[in-house]
Amino acid sequence: MALDLDTRNALIETVRRFVREKCVPIESKVSEDDRVPDSIIAEMRELGLFGLSIPQDYGGLGLTMEEEVLVCFELGQTSPAFRSVIGTNVGIGSQGVVMFGTEAQKAEWLPKLASGEIVASFALTEPGAGSDAASVRTAAIRDGDHYVVNGTKRFITNANRAGMFTLLARSDPSRKGAGGISAFIVPAKTPGITIGKPEKKMGQQGAHICDVIFENARVSENLRLGAEGEGFKVAMQVLDRGRLHISAVCVGVAERLIRECVTYAREREQFGSRIGDFQLIQAMLADSKTDAYAARCMVMDAAKTRDTGASVTMEAACTKYFASEMVGRVADRAVQIFGGAGYVADYGIERFYRDVRIFRIYEGTSQIQQLVIARNLLRAED
Repeated sequence: MALDLDTRNALIETVRRFVREKCVPIESKVSEDDRVPDSIIAEMRELGLFGLSIPQDYGGLGLTMEEEVLVCFELGQTSPAFRSVIGTNVGIGSQGVVMFGTEAQKAEWLPKLASGEIVASFALTEPGAGSDAASVRTAAIRDGDHYVVNGTKRFITNANRAGMFTLLARSDPSRKGAGGISAFIVPAKTPGITIGKPEKKMGQQGAHICDVIFENARVSENLRLGAEGEGFKVAMQVLDRGRLHISAVCVGVAERLIRECVTYAREREQFGSRIGDFQLIQAMLADSKTDAYAARCMVMDAAKTRDTGASVTMEAACTKYFASEMVGRVADRAVQIFGGAGYVADYGIERFYRDVRIFRIYEGTSQIQQLVIARNLLRAED
């Protein structure tokens, strides 16, 4: 159920103040320390941010997709590392349980995820399976009333903080492709799970990704999500919502960068004039604003459509493709407008330039979005 307008506006304003007063001032420190302070995470818990998308019956805020993206526009106004703290609980880590979990599974896990008591991670990507998600090789072989899991997952966001994993693994080795994959809730304390060291990354310091190694980890059949062989379906439906979430964050980052560029263009002088008076600078500002506005409209339209219950697989792919590419263009123009100042660390522009690059890769690369869009168009013609 949607929030009433006053409550929605109050939530958005609260998140806006939190971002600008608590997060923005420590962006550079988070990047230098590669760590979001515990005090910030605790405040995120108090604000209910871990439970944005989890139903109210289980302790979450139960936001509609439209409401969630409005919040994400605000969360995107600071370093993406802050959003990453809650991102897997709001999106890909929890939504398999929300959409496909049994009542017992929901009652056990969703309240802990909504409160931030535990963090969820989405364990799909492998050394040999990323964009080709149907080629998952991690095995989950039935042994009585358990599955025995063996394999390695790679680049798993928040793995080093996770209390549970939504795992995609091959439960039927005789079946190739999507049909042999099942989804599971796997408690992080399960014997046989090892977490690798956080990877050194181009950007988004403070947000961590790690390998997760499963060695004869036993998972009860009661923790399977959906029917055996439905794992790929779980993954794809979870990603539809996740792609809209990421798209909204891209819009927020772009709007932050545009604001920074406008301020700088008003203050910086060359040849006796503000650089904002030069038409080539104005053109970059105009292009960036147009890009960001178009992406915002796409996000809102797709979110509202999803809230009607309609499938938005193609619309989510269009939105994620455009928004993630858009924020890369805006970040590039920002560096250009700032010139030498944009290339050094003092202004933070170069950090955002690095941070946004991952948006074109995770939760489906731009090329995967193109394939999803084209295949849906061609299927519609059949």
